[in-house]
Amino acid sequence: MFSLIAGLFEYLFKKAEFQVLILGVDHAGKTTALEQMKGLFQKIEPLAPEKIPPTVGLNIGRMEVGRVKLIFWDLGGQSGLRGIWEKYFAEVHGLVYVIDAADDQRFDESRRIFEALVKHPDLAGVPVLILANKQDLHSAATIDEIDERFGFGSLCAPSQQYRIEPVSAITGSGIADGITWMVDMLKLSSRGVTATQ
Repeated sequence: MFSLIAGLFEYLFKKAEFQVLILGVDHAGKTTALEQMKGLFQKIEPLAPEKIPPTVGLNIGRMEVGRVKLIFWDLGGQSGLRGIWEKYFAEVHGLVYVIDAADDQRFDESRRIFEALVKHPDLAGVPVLILANKQDLHSAATIDEIDERFGFGSLCAPSQQYRIEPVSAITGSGIADGITWMVDMLKLSSRGVTATQ
């Protein structure tokens, strides 16, 4: 009887835990997006954008979305730091890729990096959320323009779930919708999941 009650208790109160990488070229808005996520899902005041320094190394964000615990690893996007990204691939369940939609001069660089990521065997099958950031700027490309330039459908494996979300890391617009989609995809993903109390 005790094991039945203990099993029911565990089922009712355990939470799935997923690790998600946040990657992209430097100055795309990765850390600012993470701060907005903290504000939205932890109900805390995010850091003001002018107080957010460029990431040199790693920022970690922990939050709960519904009954799911998410651990975000925001890694610096400078070319000299991209070599460490691969060390995290085998442990993650999802990928958030941030694009500066207002800097079309770096689209080709960003596309090459994205292609290398989705073709890496350790990231095979992980859901990918593409944040087309800086939609608050008039110069920002639309998600259709970005999709045409990047060709996400041809870069991602046919079985890989991906979504392009227009966002503003400054205002927080679009971020909750993107993360809610990611959580739904993580629940369906074939990658392992950790259960916590």
